[in-house]
Amino acid sequence: MSHTDDTVAAYHLDAAAYAGNGATMPDSVRRDIGAFAQQLGAGARVLEIGSGGGRDARLMEELGLRVRRTDITPGFVALLRAQGHDADVLDPLTDDLASPEGPYAAVWANASLLHVARRDLPTVIARLAAVVRPGGLLRISVKEGDGEGWSTHGSISSPRHFTYWRADALATVVADAGWRDVEIAHEAGRKNADSWLELSAVRA
Repeated sequence: MSHTDDTVAAYHLDAAAYAGNGATMPDSVRRDIGAFAQQLGAGARVLEIGSGGGRDARLMEELGLRVRRTDITPGFVALLRAQGHDADVLDPLTDDLASPEGPYAAVWANASLLHVARRDLPTVIARLAAVVRPGGLLRISVKEGDGEGWSTHGSISSPRHFTYWRADALATVVADAGWRDVEIAHEAGRKNADSWLELSAVRA
């Protein structure tokens, strides 16, 4: 199995526990979703990569956005469907991201693309650009650091693979993949040792 397969299997096994553990939204994410919704306006269609238990999508919809829920992990998609939502099992590296309704207004990928291999992230970011309208928005968050590694923490009992990024390198990948006005904020995680990069950009 690949790193991705192992990580998906870990989430699938403990999907319900992960969704329950992450039900409380950090203030930084709530603030970002509020700004995101204000920029986009009511009715804008958002492609969410890594919907997990559905926490972020619920708030986006409360603020007037239309969200396509997707996740690479079947367990999360099953949870979302059990809640009454349409949701798709989707790998942003290989699956068709397009919508019959045309380009999306934005992509939201909160703490999901940190599992993408470093060599594959440029491809994923470019594929996301291809399905977003000019002037549309991108918002992603990844863990700050060097290299990559496996981690077992929180409600997931099996190891997951993480790729860590520095701000300059991440900004270059995004700018080279068809996005402009790249901005990155540093945000402390729930653990004092954690630091996150929260990136926003505009489709060129």
